[in-house]
Amino acid sequence: MIVAACKRAAFAFVTASLALAIAAAACSRQDAAVVEPGSYPAANSNDCLPQITLVDQHGNAVALAALKGRPVLIDFIYTNCPGPCPLITARMAAAAKLLGPRLGRQVTFVSITIDPEHDSPAVLLKYAREAGADTPGWLFLTGAPAKIDRLLALYHLQRSHGDNGTITHSVASFLLGPDGRQMRQYAPLEVKASTIAADIDRTSERG
Repeated sequence: MIVAACKRAAFAFVTASLALAIAAAACSRQDAAVVEPGSYPAANSNDCLPQITLVDQHGNAVALAALKGRPVLIDFIYTNCPGPCPLITARMAAAAKLLGPRLGRQVTFVSITIDPEHDSPAVLLKYAREAGADTPGWLFLTGAPAKIDRLLALYHLQRSHGDNGTITHSVASFLLGPDGRQMRQYAPLEVKASTIAADIDRTSERG
């Protein structure tokens, strides 16, 4: 997992050991798969689509638990992050292109801001449009800071604000199964879009 300290105009990467975290997990919920760079078995058994309601880029309320029933690819970004977040969104966009009309029909993409104090629905909509990501089936979500922190805790993630305006956060994305539990976790700056799309197809088939 990569931890990024993102500033309004600059950022610094601090590398943490995702491999060690995965090795510490007792088991995975997914069968062994072909090893691909940046793609790892799930190491978290939490229900990651809890009864929390957020707001999407169009101002609509979205109950996370209502997203269950199909795979969900989820990441955590914020719009003023100048480094990793645009790259994560671009990787998600590449996977979306490979999926084509299956996005929205068979799988949902979710990007949750870790800067809800700044990222209003209007700000998220602007970010999504500039990234070519304001498309059916892809939600950009914000909400009360307490809700974001509660959700991050379920993913074993955290965010922190520095005195100089930085936001330190973990760079990771996750593929959730129809039950809301993690099937795969990704180092999103390393994983190939084709790997994500293939994982989504396998998860959909298991359905």
